[in-house]
Amino acid sequence: MSAFGLLWPRVILFGDSITQRSFDQGGWGAAIANRLVRKCDVLNRGFSGYNSKWALNILPKILTQPANQGTIAAVTVFFGANDSALKDVNPVQHIPLTEYAENLKCIIEYLKSIGVGEEKVILITPPPLDESAWEKECIAKDSILNRYNSVTNQYAEACVKVATECGTDVLDLWNLMQMENRDFTSYLLDGLHLSEKGNTFLESQLWPLLEKKIERLPMILPHWSEIDHLNPEASLLL
Repeated sequence: MSAFGLLWPRVILFGDSITQRSFDQGGWGAAIANRLVRKCDVLNRGFSGYNSKWALNILPKILTQPANQGTIAAVTVFFGANDSALKDVNPVQHIPLTEYAENLKCIIEYLKSIGVGEEKVILITPPPLDESAWEKECIAKDSILNRYNSVTNQYAEACVKVATECGTDVLDLWNLMQMENRDFTSYLLDGLHLSEKGNTFLESQLWPLLEKKIERLPMILPHWSEIDHLNPEASLLL
């Protein structure tokens, strides 16, 4: 316990709209937060439309040197769905593949510089793209298809390679959603963002990786049945 109060460990979810939406009803972030009640605060730091370059720019404003480095239990880094936009159609969000990989490395290096080691980091690849469904979304906005699943795959592969080189965990969502001839389109709401089924799938795949990082954290404050009602101050360490 700190002299100024309890230090609540934090799990940081850092990403684009798929992270920003993760606290919606049925969202993967909300499910993780529910699992970690009384153990960690799960903070949603998702930024709709952002790519890895913009993420790298804002990261020092989001996570500064922690007063106690142990207060950050884990960080998920989930970018690539916007980086992989086609340059000719969507140059605003597009980031070249090599630059995307370098940005991920720089994000990991920054986290290490503030005391968040690679053992606390989980990279998540972009999910596969349902081109047919996403094209309808683009047309509805007076545009043309601005992403290809084959290109998204290249960014997913780059993400996995960065994780291997930097020693972080990685959740290869692009491949996991398509294993065993799965119909991955049911995991997607509009071809790009996750459906409720997709959120459930992501959470189920992420939790085993995250659990390893927080399994030794105790429940914060005793269960009510363990409190001495005649002398609660002793039980509550006040």
